[in-house]
Amino acid sequence: MSSTPASNPFRPEFFRFLRDLAKNNNRDWFQAHKPAYETDVLAPSLSFVDTVAPRVASISPTLVADARPVGGSLMRIYRDVRFSKDKSPYRTSMGLHFFHRDSDGHEGGLPGFFLHLAPGDSFVGAGMWMPSSVDLAQIRKAIVRNPTGWKKVHAVSMSEDENSLKRVPSGFDPDHEFAADLKRRSFVASTSFKDADVTAPGFPDRFIGDCKRLDVLNRFLSAAVGVEY
Repeated sequence: MSSTPASNPFRPEFFRFLRDLAKNNNRDWFQAHKPAYETDVLAPSLSFVDTVAPRVASISPTLVADARPVGGSLMRIYRDVRFSKDKSPYRTSMGLHFFHRDSDGHEGGLPGFFLHLAPGDSFVGAGMWMPSSVDLAQIRKAIVRNPTGWKKVHAVSMSEDENSLKRVPSGFDPDHEFAADLKRRSFVASTSFKDADVTAPGFPDRFIGDCKRLDVLNRFLSAAVGVEY
């Protein structure tokens, strides 16, 4: 007997609000349309986290899916503009982070999943973005030590790293079969979605399926940096 697909809280109104916000990124417009934000964007995002939480935990019990509007898995809609040339006060996307329970106490964070939702630019990512220098060295050593395991990671298609070093770091073979990966400063793999994918009835199932496929990267990285996963 097949399981019943999880209901999907995302509707076309979700992207419609974000598109409108991009055209009217100012406090007066947002305050006037805040009820629509809460109904069409915030509520379905929290509901999605709550819906997938048990299945995220089944991938790894170390992953946290926290359906709180503040301090949980959702990124704030309000931008920190203090050090930015762009003074737009609001994000025009929604970010949902399914994070490792020990991330707060670990410099640079730990492997997890991130769901980025924006009109025409949605994706789920796994891995570690800009890990600490200590973790970076351990990951590079693990690639050299376990090339077979790293080949399995490559099967899920690694994302490009725009911050890669120009040369293989000192102490590593510049002719290594994974020389390009030894130059990485981030280790991320992702899968993109169309807007229609996100609002389709089976999106929670598709999201979990992609997380499971990308999870080989999280497991490799967790073992490399020596944390339980």
